[in-house]
Amino acid sequence: MTVPASEGSTDRPPALTDLTTLRLGGPAREMVEAQDEAGLVEAVSSADADGTPVLLVGGGSNLVVADEGYDGRVVLIRNRGVRVEADQCGGAHVEVGAGENWDDLVASAVANDWVGVESLSGIPGTTGATPIQNVGAYGQEISQTLARVRTWDRKLGGFRTFAAADCAFGYRTSRFKRDPGRFVVLSTTFQFGLGDLGTPVQYAELAGELGIAIGERAPSQDVRDAVLTLRQRKGMVLDPADHDTWSTGSFFTNPVVLAEAIPDGAPAWPQPDGLVKTSAAWLIERSGFTKGYGTDRVRLSSRHTLAITNRGGATTAEVLELAREIRAGVEDRFAITLVNEPVLVGCTL
Repeated sequence: MTVPASEGSTDRPPALTDLTTLRLGGPAREMVEAQDEAGLVEAVSSADADGTPVLLVGGGSNLVVADEGYDGRVVLIRNRGVRVEADQCGGAHVEVGAGENWDDLVASAVANDWVGVESLSGIPGTTGATPIQNVGAYGQEISQTLARVRTWDRKLGGFRTFAAADCAFGYRTSRFKRDPGRFVVLSTTFQFGLGDLGTPVQYAELAGELGIAIGERAPSQDVRDAVLTLRQRKGMVLDPADHDTWSTGSFFTNPVVLAEAIPDGAPAWPQPDGLVKTSAAWLIERSGFTKGYGTDRVRLSSRHTLAITNRGGATTAEVLELAREIRAGVEDRFAITLVNEPVLVGCTL
């Protein structure tokens, strides 16, 4: 259905402000709410036929939208539904509509002894967005449990289903992210093992919170509780009353560079391709940008240097200004260029 203009106004276009976790973004020319798969495909394909630009919005947790707004059709992904096939031998095959809330799915997984996403607790957004950038945290990634992704291919004008091996997953990327705008994720299917213990914990901070050694396992519910505690300490669990959570989460990805580019003392995680991943937060902090750095309206979170936060009354332009300052400072100090994690709509760094 088409979302009407605000009550009391017959001509004011709907705004994106309330649809993003940054609580920023100007008006949209048109907004359509897709309640099922057919409606989602129709909303996108009819816009494509008319030459109307399309912006897909799920939870809005990974979007930075220009103050000028979006001169096209905003499609709100609201198709839901969870279908489960489970047995002790094959585990649980769980097909999830793209509009399902991601953390609700994680909570269900833990409650039903589906193993493999417990460390991805507390991440905002919808399930359909997770394969696009191979969402990951605390040692787990979507690619580890994803079986297939059902999509609408806007270029070919038809349905396509991709097995996990064909999704070209990498660190915070996939074939869907590398070919932006082409594929509309309709549903995702996960293959979970069954049991009450989570996967072996590979992340030192999480292992410490659980009081176990790296590589050991803990009850999935304990892992979920520990992850939520860690994320809350960092302002990474959405709370309308807490401006430290008015963000897109981590604004920059951890750089993956040549080994010789890693600064002395910086964290270093060797990658399968011979490159080395390091910590964006470490680089930012040692370039002079500490927690709380910024202005009264836009600044780094007081609890997490990777999050650029809207303190109320901010503009997208101010967010981007701070992001550019941080990126330039890190580049000047370490000759490493940070890459933004959220999608920029109508604006650039």
